Amino acid sequence: MTIRKISDDFSATGQITPDQVKAAAEAGFKSILCARPDDEEPGQPSFADVAKAAEEQGIAIVHIPVSGMLGEGQIIRFHDAWASMPKPMLGYCRSGARAGSLYATLNK
Repeated sequence: MTIRKISDDFSATGQITPDQVKAAAEAGFKSILCARPDDEEPGQPSFADVAKAAEEQGIAIVHIPVSGMLGEGQIIRFHDAWASMPKPMLGYCRSGARAGSLYATLNK
């Protein structure tokens, strides 16, 4: 897991596995954003499996899947999640780019 710090409250990374959630908790993350749709790639861990591991670690988690361009609904859901979830937040998708793009909408 290669974590890229974007701000004090948000970092992004590529796909995480349920086994890596404990490391995210130990790194101080209080919430996780998954911006990756399930079944995007064969063998990818499901959101449900990552969510179960997050809940076991006491980490809040939200699934806002993005395929292609960001839509207004995804942006609204992210802003709502950002306002209500504990920080710092770790966002992930295949490469971390879509998670970072959602975070970038906060500054517009």
